[in-house]
Amino acid sequence: MNQPTTERVRWTTADLELFPDNGNRYEIIDGELFVTRAPHWNHQKACVRTTTALDNWSQTTGLGEVVPAPGIIFGDNDNVIPDVVWASNQRLAEVLDDAGHLTAAPELVIEVLSSGIENEKRDKELKLKLYSSRGVREYWIIDWRKQLLEVYRREQGILKLAATLFKDDELTSPILPGFTCAIASLFS
Repeated sequence: MNQPTTERVRWTTADLELFPDNGNRYEIIDGELFVTRAPHWNHQKACVRTTTALDNWSQTTGLGEVVPAPGIIFGDNDNVIPDVVWASNQRLAEVLDDAGHLTAAPELVIEVLSSGIENEKRDKELKLKLYSSRGVREYWIIDWRKQLLEVYRREQGILKLAATLFKDDELTSPILPGFTCAIASLFS
């Protein structure tokens, strides 16, 4: 007996234009719509601390720019809003369109985990695969509850877990020469 096939609704970037500006964050990954409410205070604090550390380094070196919560429009079916991104000046010139949107991967993408199994799965699985397939060189996942940071680095064409850093550790990166950040400073 033949089972009827059901097509799932595939959302596009154009659909996002129709949603209200109501404080929710709307993202599309592989045509699937995700809606997230405003995050916890400590989530936002970790975003600000990470952005500040990267901005201070960027201002000193002049090598690139960091921005919190930019949209990345990879295509009609993949439109996400990571918590923080960093792009070198060269890469930024390649991926920033005239409307001020990123249209391809920056070198570094950072997500701070929001509460809930679905949010954690999205950041650790769906977004990891998306960023890996789109050429992100490094992906940091910050867990403010556990006070740790997972570093994924591109190896043989995909993002792989390179390090899990805890409160007493220092963060460095081969794509950010001379950058250091105490993990504890992201949470205090």
